[in-house]
Amino acid sequence: MNIRNFVIIAHIDHGKSTLADRFLEVTGTVTQRKMREQFLDQMDLERERGITIKMQPVRMNFNYNGEAYILNLIDTPGHVDFTYEVSRALAAVEGAILLVDATQGIQAQTIANLHLAKRENLKIIGVINKIDLMNDSEKLEGLKQEIAKLTGQKSEEILTVSAKTGLNAEIILEKVIKEFPVPTRTTEIDNKESFRALVFDSHFDAYKGVLAYIRVIEGEISKQKTINTLASKSKIQILETGVFKPELVPVEKLSSGEIGYIATGLKNPALIRVGDTLASSPNANPLPGYNEPKSMVWASFYPETADDFDLLKDALGKLKLNDAALHYEPETQEALGRGFRLGFLGMLHLDITAERLKREYNRDVIITTPTVSYRIKTRKGKILEIFTPADWPDSSQIESVEEPWVNLGILAPSRYLGGVMNLMGNYRSAYNHTDYLGMEHLILNFDIPLSDILVDFHDRLKSVSEGYASMNYDFSGFKPGDLVKLQILIAGEPVEAFSKIVSKEKAYHEGNLLVKKLKDIIPKQYFPVALQAAISGKVIARETISAMRKDVTGYLYGGDVTRKNKLLDKQKKGKKKRAVFSRVQLNSDVYLKMFRN
Repeated sequence: MNIRNFVIIAHIDHGKSTLADRFLEVTGTVTQRKMREQFLDQMDLERERGITIKMQPVRMNFNYNGEAYILNLIDTPGHVDFTYEVSRALAAVEGAILLVDATQGIQAQTIANLHLAKRENLKIIGVINKIDLMNDSEKLEGLKQEIAKLTGQKSEEILTVSAKTGLNAEIILEKVIKEFPVPTRTTEIDNKESFRALVFDSHFDAYKGVLAYIRVIEGEISKQKTINTLASKSKIQILETGVFKPELVPVEKLSSGEIGYIATGLKNPALIRVGDTLASSPNANPLPGYNEPKSMVWASFYPETADDFDLLKDALGKLKLNDAALHYEPETQEALGRGFRLGFLGMLHLDITAERLKREYNRDVIITTPTVSYRIKTRKGKILEIFTPADWPDSSQIESVEEPWVNLGILAPSRYLGGVMNLMGNYRSAYNHTDYLGMEHLILNFDIPLSDILVDFHDRLKSVSEGYASMNYDFSGFKPGDLVKLQILIAGEPVEAFSKIVSKEKAYHEGNLLVKKLKDIIPKQYFPVALQAAISGKVIARETISAMRKDVTGYLYGGDVTRKNKLLDKQKKGKKKRAVFSRVQLNSDVYLKMFRN
């Protein structure tokens, strides 16, 4: 059996999914009648946003020089938040197509994904897409030279394609067959019962249980056989083996070198882990898996209705099966009740998770302000890892605070150097060095706190570069920071759900923004409500919601003015009394508006 396993890697929106569409047409895997744009993007969310979120494998049959070949393609995401998806796909293949948009050129994530592929020792084929939009032959030749320099190819070896029209799509598949390595096949071994496979993805099926996406490394597997999971130490009797066409198609068996799936029948998603080794023997040597993805951003998810806690827990368990980078654990807040603290790879990952919970599991949630993790050394020498402001200790107990920093790479045309440097001057960044990519592009490297680039940094970068700059970042470690807990008090009562961890220099600005926003959201009460932002008990910002006023003199007519004054004085005393003994009751709408706006 002639097999080639490969992926398409690229920066976001460079045409990976569209090129995959053309491969499906060229190989006849999908008929023209059934064909649609971004065919491998299974989620409506992916097609709506025009991005790939989940890697998607597909098996294609292709004839070349009179021989039949099986081509296993894995389409991968391009956004930095889903780099972990790319790394898992790369571990299951032998080759990678590096796709570059002719109109945009090499971008930050192009280089990042290329480095991942080289780390796996994959064979690389450089391809320039959207050639139908390129009229400048000199610019095209320059781009070929840049790609050749990165991939170690000759410029004349770089292929061109129009994923939109299908131009040269078949030529790329022919080059895949000629240059990508044949998977090592170890079916014929001394012990024919020996079997090992790597789990590179999974999802939950209501009827078949956990479906594990696997790359068979040695041996073969078929229905009814029993295998072991080396991580969870579980035994599995296989209900079904199959391949991706791209729909799930059962086959008699999966052999060494093939990519497919197995239906495990397991109802507990925790028993199958991405990166785990499946083997015929429980004492087999585990295959190199993946490094555990490190959560970069944290936020708390709470059900809008307290009774929905168990439903949210079930939905998160099934979602994690399909998203190995998602971390969650239960937590409780006085104001919001029971919920979960979730860890994400970035803000887009958070946004996608919330949207999937709503669409796939019908779960609406309240999401607290995203934050990062902090390390605090107490005066007693204890090291605390803090994920939420509610866990922040009293300032008198803190000896030092550390926050996560990242290595930030910004790729931009050289003409925007001044604008990018001015932008970075507004952040707590440290310039490292500049790398030059050809004559017109450069890569600026900085160290910067992760919290500084979470919210609006990318939009500002696009603004100063007229949309041409791109960015990529990697976690570099924890560094000391001058950080404080910004506490929000409503009518004198602290509300931890609205508190934030901020740099000391930004505390006054952030405090003013928060109390002004709350003033617009919280409805008026029968008494004045003080909104305060404080650090270590010291108020740094304040707004007041005026009391709801009722016209208590409306029924009066004529008579002495003292009657009116007596009623107004009585009302005033009543409001003061309420202010002393009453608490502001915040309903779920307040939290929704605060965290979603």
